[in-house]
Amino acid sequence: MEEGKKEKKKVMVAVDDSEFSHYALEWALDFLKDDIANSDLVIFTAQSNSNFGYVYASSFGSAPPDLIASIQENQHKVALALLEKAKSICANHGIVAEILTEIGDPKEAICEAVEKHNVQLLVLGSHSRGAIQRAFLGSVSNYCIHNAKCPVLVVKKPA
Repeated sequence: MEEGKKEKKKVMVAVDDSEFSHYALEWALDFLKDDIANSDLVIFTAQSNSNFGYVYASSFGSAPPDLIASIQENQHKVALALLEKAKSICANHGIVAEILTEIGDPKEAICEAVEKHNVQLLVLGSHSRGAIQRAFLGSVSNYCIHNAKCPVLVVKKPA
């Protein structure tokens, strides 16, 4: 790297189709605007691979490969649409964002993307689940707080 030139920091906002991640993105663009404007912004979403259990169960483990491919293609299209919407929101704030998607368990995919893309700050929305729901469903934000290789900012939508 040339002397006097600083490498831009990288901020990643993880989104899903919930109002909570949408709020976290808007919040980050409003409250971290100066920092984000001077950083590379990555919008990330994970395509869950856990939706295939019902296909295997309903067809007794012999789901046609083209059915699986069709489902995966549809999930990819949905993910890209979600990311394009988020990218448009960023553009409305004068921010150019890179979009990324991976297949996998969201909490693990997010942490892997943080490491793979050298992210310095991860921003997530909180689903505001209670202790019992978190115990049964898990918490993506809690997992990322403990496993991401960078600081994690969890944005909670006001009630």
